Amino acid sequence: MVYIKFKEIQEVDSCKQKPVKLRVTEPANETTSAAQNDPNWEELLSICIDSIGGDEFHDCLIRSLRNLVHIDHSVVFGYYKEEIPICLAHTYSEKQRVIFVDDYIKGPYLLDPFFKACSRQVKYGLYRLRDIAPDRFYQSEYYRSYYVRTRLAEEICYIFYLPGGPAAVISLMRSKTHSRFSAREFRLLEKVSPIVISMARRQWQNVASKFGTASNTRGKQDDHSLIEETVGQLFSNRITQRESQVIAQVLEGYSSEAIAKSLGITVGTVRIHRRNIYAKLNISSQQELFSIFFKKITSVHGGS
Repeated sequence: MVYIKFKEIQEVDSCKQKPVKLRVTEPANETTSAAQNDPNWEELLSICIDSIGGDEFHDCLIRSLRNLVHIDHSVVFGYYKEEIPICLAHTYSEKQRVIFVDDYIKGPYLLDPFFKACSRQVKYGLYRLRDIAPDRFYQSEYYRSYYVRTRLAEEICYIFYLPGGPAAVISLMRSKTHSRFSAREFRLLEKVSPIVISMARRQWQNVASKFGTASNTRGKQDDHSLIEETVGQLFSNRITQRESQVIAQVLEGYSSEAIAKSLGITVGTVRIHRRNIYAKLNISSQQELFSIFFKKITSVHGGS
């Protein structure tokens, strides 16, 4: 339920979050808003609400948020268990779409910290990538080989869940030509998250029907289970179950120390597993491991 008053917005979210009061008098001044000549927040919010159910909703939503902070790109993905993600909306050019959508759904999504956060059903809300990523994510081959191609300074996401089970993520992105979202900007976007999520859940309430295995329940998955299963299937009898677990977490960007803690083994044992894995696969680096994984997963998903 949404209440709108002059210069004040109060919204009580269906997921029982506390009421949020927000006063917006002008766009955030850390960066230059892309929508300085737009109507004010209240008018844009009204337009956004009226657009629910139509194809223009995402554009209206991003236009509203750009009245608060600068945003370069946005994409919305729906996730459901082992199904390939569905792109629900985006602001990309055709060239950008190839990297952010087409290449992503061929396999890299399996290593995306936001996808994994949905798998373990984190709470509704706004998240920074660095706050939910593994401890060595920015040194991982996924980051160096795929993520850097996006040329983003930062990505933050609203995460929420839809009727029938799917999770949804609204990504807000800043390109490298701009700075990261400041603490003030993040707090501002966080304050409006109940409103954003409430509208988005109504907009995409029927997404479950787009997935082939949609049902009325959603089982909580272990954080690594899907990627471990995928690794096991890709490398078949060449590696053991424990080695599949180690490979999965290496690919995700976890350090040997974090892997050891997760699996209840010593760091030395993790290193032995890694040496054995590299020997069995006839490789010598994480870069080669990621390359093999990416080629195999894209072929499974119909990539070239």
